[in-house]
Amino acid sequence: MNGHRMNGQPVNLPHPAPLQLSDRVLKTSRSAYIVSIVNCTSDSFWAGSRVSSSSAAAECALEHFANGADIVDIGGESSRPGSVYVSADEQIKRIVPVIEEIRRHCTGALSVDTRLLPVMQAARSAGADILNDISALEDDENLAAFAAKEKIPVILMHKRGTPLIMQNNTRYTDIVAEVALYLAHRIQYAVSQGISADKIIADPGIGFAKDVRSNITLVQNGAAIAELIQKQTGFGAPQLLAGLSRKSFIGSLTGKDTPERLSGTVAANLIAVQKGYTFLRVHDTAQTADMLAVLDAFGSVSVGTE
Repeated sequence: MNGHRMNGQPVNLPHPAPLQLSDRVLKTSRSAYIVSIVNCTSDSFWAGSRVSSSSAAAECALEHFANGADIVDIGGESSRPGSVYVSADEQIKRIVPVIEEIRRHCTGALSVDTRLLPVMQAARSAGADILNDISALEDDENLAAFAAKEKIPVILMHKRGTPLIMQNNTRYTDIVAEVALYLAHRIQYAVSQGISADKIIADPGIGFAKDVRSNITLVQNGAAIAELIQKQTGFGAPQLLAGLSRKSFIGSLTGKDTPERLSGTVAANLIAVQKGYTFLRVHDTAQTADMLAVLDAFGSVSVGTE
C-alpha cells in the first residue's frame, strides 16, 4: 500500500418496484427478484430440473423459498425448443396438486407458466398468484380478462411461433426494436383488457426464436428495451424478466453441457441485472442469491483502492 486512495463510485443498480399481488405486496431488498423454477414435466430441457411427483415438486418449491426465492414458477408444459404443447387437463393434473401441497406449508408467491385459461383458473383456485404466459396472452383470448378480474400480475414473453418450430425463425433486422415493439403491443392489449400496467412484467424471451448473438444482444440492452416499450405504450417503463438459466446459448459460450452451465448462468444473470433486468428466472436459487448479495454490496458502497 502506498497510502494513496482512489475514491470509486457506487454501481447504479436497478431497484425493483414492489409487485402488487391480488391480496398483498411483494417486495425485495435485492437488486432483482429471484423467480425459481419447478418443472412438473418429463421433457423440460434440463433433466435436473424435472420432478417426478407432486410431493417432490412441492418439496423442491419449499427448498427454493428457503434458499431465497421471491417467487416460485410452476409449469406443467415444457417450452424447450422442439417441444409440443400438452392439453389443459394434463397441465392441471400436473400442477394443481403441487400448488395445493405448497399452500399447506407456506404463503410464498407462486407463478404459473401456462398459456391456457382453464389451467390458470384451476391454479388460481389452488392458490397461485401470478400468470407467466409465454404467448403474451395470444393463445387464449379469455385469459387476459381473467387476469384482470383476479387482479393478478402477468409476465408477457416474446417468441415467434411454437416451441416446436421457433428455432427456424431466428432472423431479425433489429432485434432490440422488434422485441420491444412486440412487447409494447402486448402490454397495450393487456391494459385494454383491464390489467393494470404496473402489474405487467415484460420478458424478451431469451432462447425463444433467438440465436446466440441475439440472446447476448437482448441481455446487453435491457434498459433500452424497457425505454422503447415505455415510449411506445406511454406507460411507465416495465420491469423486465431474464430467463436464461442454463440455456443452450450459455453452453455455446462456455462449451459446457446443461449440468455444467451454472457458472455461466450466474455470470449472465449478473450482467442482466446490471443491464436493467429486475426479475431472474433460475434453476439455482442459492447461487443466484449469493451473486445478488455480492453485487448489491458492491453497489451500496463507494469502492476504492488503498
